[in-house]
Amino acid sequence: MPTSTSARCTGVRPWRDLLGEHFVGLDVTPAGDRPVAGEVTSRAVGSLQLSRVGSVDQRAVRTAGLARADGRRYVQVGLLERGAARVQQDGRECWLRPGDYALYETDRPFTWELSAGTAPAWSLLVLTWCRPEASAGGLTARRLDGSAGLTRVLGRMITDLVGSPDVVDAGPADRLAGDLLGLVTTAAGAAPPPPAGTPRGEDALLRAVRAHVEEHLGDPALGPRDIAAAHFVSVRQLHRLFAGRQDTVAGYVRRRRLERARDELARAPDVPLSAVAHRCGFTDPSVFGRAFRAAYGTTPSRYRARVAGGR
Repeated sequence: MPTSTSARCTGVRPWRDLLGEHFVGLDVTPAGDRPVAGEVTSRAVGSLQLSRVGSVDQRAVRTAGLARADGRRYVQVGLLERGAARVQQDGRECWLRPGDYALYETDRPFTWELSAGTAPAWSLLVLTWCRPEASAGGLTARRLDGSAGLTRVLGRMITDLVGSPDVVDAGPADRLAGDLLGLVTTAAGAAPPPPAGTPRGEDALLRAVRAHVEEHLGDPALGPRDIAAAHFVSVRQLHRLFAGRQDTVAGYVRRRRLERARDELARAPDVPLSAVAHRCGFTDPSVFGRAFRAAYGTTPSRYRARVAGGR
């Protein structure tokens, strides 16, 4: 592992080499025709390596052959800063949104699929420890929620540690590395196991899709194609996920936009209607007005006046 270094490159082969230099050998396949470009920054805190990685949409696989060939045995944690990700190892898979993280080990096959979504690139924080004798195999590829409870606090600690180069003196660095690994494995052990009997983790995928929609309601371009790409499924698979539910994919996005607009009309009486429409993904206020009336039987302005009169 490098002591302290930062490098960027362009091209699939140089990118694979760069990832191999900082982490382990990976078979990288870019998504689509976009040229591969990326950057990795790493530094050491005692026996712990802290890294930030950013690149374009891709699939990175640690095959069994690669694991045998280089023999590097690390425990790693990947915390997603930006974009969307799916992690697979030991027969499990989990979907990550920004702030979430997962544990995995490099002596066995694993897969990361990463998408930037609407951003120029995804960003991932990676913590790397030399693997102790005891394996954490039962804890790998579980989503650790970065928005609540202990896992949120720990995720914030990880983010601050990577972003603050002077946060730890040389003396306690090794102790911190060991304590942090203990906290991560404790959090992973407390995380709920994936639901049983759900093919390809459909419940987890549906939760991830809905969270993605909530985060991007203000984007007028949000639609089935972009949502599917962000979660590494085909548009057909995405539609199948919503089959038999209350809404289609597009209908769910539209309903959530209108529900958020209704909430904003009630909470912010001084915000112009056009601004509310724009913040909820409607580029044309007249289209917003017609959709709101069709959904709620009244115009946005009359709804706001009614709510204000009832206070």
